[in-house]
Amino acid sequence: MAEHLTPLDASFLNVEDADRHTNLGMGALAVLDGPMPDHHTLMSVLGERIAACPRFAQRLRRRLFDLGSPEWVEDRNFKLANHVCGIAVPGAGSDNDLFSVVAEVMSWRLERDRPLWEIWVIGGLSDDRWAMLVKVHPCIADAVATVHILAGLSDEGPAHGTMPGAVAAAAAGGWRGALRLASSIATATVAGVMRTDQALRDAAEFAAGLRRPATPLNGPLTSRRRRYVSARVSAAEVDRICQTFDVTVDDVALAALTESYRNMMVRRGEQPKSDSLRTLVPLRQAVLLPRLPVDEDNPVVRLRLVHARLAQARADADRGPASAVAAVARAIPVPVTAWATNLLSRLPQRSVVALAASVPGPGRPLAIMGRPVSAVLPVPPIAMQLRTGAAILRYADSLFFGIVSDYGTVRDADELARGVEAAVARLLVRSRRRRAGRDRHGLSLVVNV
Repeated sequence: MAEHLTPLDASFLNVEDADRHTNLGMGALAVLDGPMPDHHTLMSVLGERIAACPRFAQRLRRRLFDLGSPEWVEDRNFKLANHVCGIAVPGAGSDNDLFSVVAEVMSWRLERDRPLWEIWVIGGLSDDRWAMLVKVHPCIADAVATVHILAGLSDEGPAHGTMPGAVAAAAAGGWRGALRLASSIATATVAGVMRTDQALRDAAEFAAGLRRPATPLNGPLTSRRRRYVSARVSAAEVDRICQTFDVTVDDVALAALTESYRNMMVRRGEQPKSDSLRTLVPLRQAVLLPRLPVDEDNPVVRLRLVHARLAQARADADRGPASAVAAVARAIPVPVTAWATNLLSRLPQRSVVALAASVPGPGRPLAIMGRPVSAVLPVPPIAMQLRTGAAILRYADSLFFGIVSDYGTVRDADELARGVEAAVARLLVRSRRRRAGRDRHGLSLVVNV
């Protein structure tokens, strides 16, 4: 029996069709130490491990005029060589050279007449390193999330990362969950099928957003070109901050992003306001829309505000309006979903400014073909008139931030990444001061923040 996409999953295709500058391919980048395997060994090992996932040999067949949901069919012309590509970085092989290649690869759409995935093997890195970039379309990510594909390609297979039963949960709670919720809200709101008070509030806020002035951070994407940058901070230092202020890793990561966005706005001559950074934040099983406190200058107060607002957003999500909207949207026929998503993609959405997704990383250090993986970096997509997207992933002893931006409008993306590292460093200093006060006096002091 043929397996069909759900209307919501099909809407991902419609988002791309509505905007020629949108590309929903998402990625996970592994940096490996040691010499790159020879081509024959590489293709042999990857072919064997990829064969364990039948979806990788299937393509989508769409119905005429989108009158029915696309279905998965066997690609009789499937060739591994069409999906495993090799490329070398320019220049000296620095991380910035690598990120330029990643940005270029993520700018290209996956070809619809083939299985919707690619693996790019990237050579020419300094210090005897190489990299693998796994790129997939969100249509298949609920079966195999991109980070977990890397775990599946490791020498010990999926058991070396997250167990297969958790893959669907990770995909639903990652940036794919954000795209799913955005599509479902769009469908339910634009089609006018919801009649609850919450839906009316959502529709009113959406309408109000159409009248807001444009900002450099949201608006139409100017081209398919992207910028990709990354930040890396010590996981142990983040844990220390969490313990001192009784917050979570997600709280610290979002507070650091908030500070960096604030600094970006100030550099551009903008005055950050309380509603300047409403952000789509997928966290495991919930998709939240908090207003991050970009107007707050004090790093500790900002961290506590992020913690409180995420807690409130989770409580609101637990009451079920998002799931109710999604449930209704799933019942809408595919042509209506396509029409609604297409319309929303063209409207000047200005309510939400950024995407920040927390992505579960592999539980233990990985090795691929005997080469240790020194870093795993997430690569989120950008769409729905959001010009920046960030994903946060914990791997080994580090917390990695992967940031994608529109090439033409967000040219200071590298400063955004460096600002994240500086923000975590500031919080660490405050944490040490707070702990020093406790150690000297044997009790917790009220410290002027």
